[in-house]
Amino acid sequence: MPAKSTLRNMVLCLSAVCLVCSAVLGGAYAITAEPIATAQVAKTNASIAKVLPPFETDAVEGSVTVDGTEYSYYEVPEVGYAVISASNGFSGPVTVMVGITEDGIIHNTTVLSQSETPGLGAKCQTDENFIDQFKGWNPAEKSLTVKKDGGDVDAITASTITSRAYSLAVSNAVKVFETLTSNEGGQNNE
Repeated sequence: MPAKSTLRNMVLCLSAVCLVCSAVLGGAYAITAEPIATAQVAKTNASIAKVLPPFETDAVEGSVTVDGTEYSYYEVPEVGYAVISASNGFSGPVTVMVGITEDGIIHNTTVLSQSETPGLGAKCQTDENFIDQFKGWNPAEKSLTVKKDGGDVDAITASTITSRAYSLAVSNAVKVFETLTSNEGGQNNE
């Protein structure tokens, strides 16, 4: 005999369904939390290794506030800093990790995340000519703005907004480096 459709029965049934669903979601989170965290650490370590010269010591994570914005960075003693910086592109933030050696030269950059238009702005992750121009860049000698704006950065064809965002993110990372290396860390918030 089916249960009678009353408010009490509907509330009990809905509560039981919610309880079961919550238990399943909680269990899935518990099972996947550690592998996700491990994968994120591996991705971060690979990015640090990509943007800085080879090193054997552990990177030390920290954060600093520059011009009202908080930035995360990784310091590798006697090698340099890997700074995470973001700027708004055409379709959203372009997040970049910038490796800067102790002498203030940009060693390399890599995109951590972006949501730019595929085939256009998304080339900031794959266009070797665009990416490679930042290797060995000395911010004291060249301007980190696109040529269209009077700087020295060659923009991605048909993606000036993304190129500006990438260049601004790199420029902001240089400001972070300068803050960290002047007066022993400035506003260091480790």
